[in-house]
Amino acid sequence: MPSIRFGNKAIPLPKNRTARVAIGSGFLLGGALGFLPVLGFWMVPVGLVVLSHDSPRVRRIRRKSEVALLRRWAKWQGKTAPAAK
Repeated sequence: MPSIRFGNKAIPLPKNRTARVAIGSGFLLGGALGFLPVLGFWMVPVGLVVLSHDSPRVRRIRRKSEVALLRRWAKWQGKTAPAAK
């Protein structure tokens, strides 16, 4: 069963591909309306993570942004950047 992992926590996703795409798209649309109360811009990365389970294009974008963010974090911390897998 697909799941999203945040450290030691795993959040299960539906087995149905259509349901996962609907959930991911809903998060992206909610993030686009982030200026409203309750909805927020935090929903955009969550939607991309959910969609990355089914879309190679979104997976590539998510992975590149994750590597760039980790390199920037390592540089800010004064450490060497992690090697690419």
